[in-house]
Amino acid sequence: MNQKKLLKFAIDYLSKYDSSKKNLVNVLKRKINRLGLDGIEKINLIKLIDITILKLEKNNFIDDNRYCNSKISQLSRSGKSKNYIFNYLITKGIDKTNIQNNFKIFEENNNNWEMNSAAHFIKKKRLLSSNYSYEKKLSKMARAGFSYDICKKLLG
Repeated sequence: MNQKKLLKFAIDYLSKYDSSKKNLVNVLKRKINRLGLDGIEKINLIKLIDITILKLEKNNFIDDNRYCNSKISQLSRSGKSKNYIFNYLITKGIDKTNIQNNFKIFEENNNNWEMNSAAHFIKKKRLLSSNYSYEKKLSKMARAGFSYDICKKLLG
């Protein structure tokens, strides 16, 4: 495998999945490890990952800010809490200030988004129609990352 094949694999991956820089680096490293190359070839390919990432960034194939923004809106629509989204983006390698800035912009455009997301979570998990006790419903929402105030307003 050489630089062109590595770049082609990265572009193929990005055509299927949106990714952050750190996540793409991890995907490429896993790909190189699966090839079963000897030490020198493997080290050379791992060194080429940074060059490949720079090329992808230069051509706007990969952008952490765009990724962060799209994931915040996507996950909020699917019933995830702010805490869940924040932790998800941290694991994908997005820095905290970038996440906080994107959350500020998102919250300016979507005032009551966390309440709507919690309502979607309740509907998805069928918490209102279930026979669970109030405490169980509350604990399920708390584990999903919603604040006590939001849980109280929607369940109570």
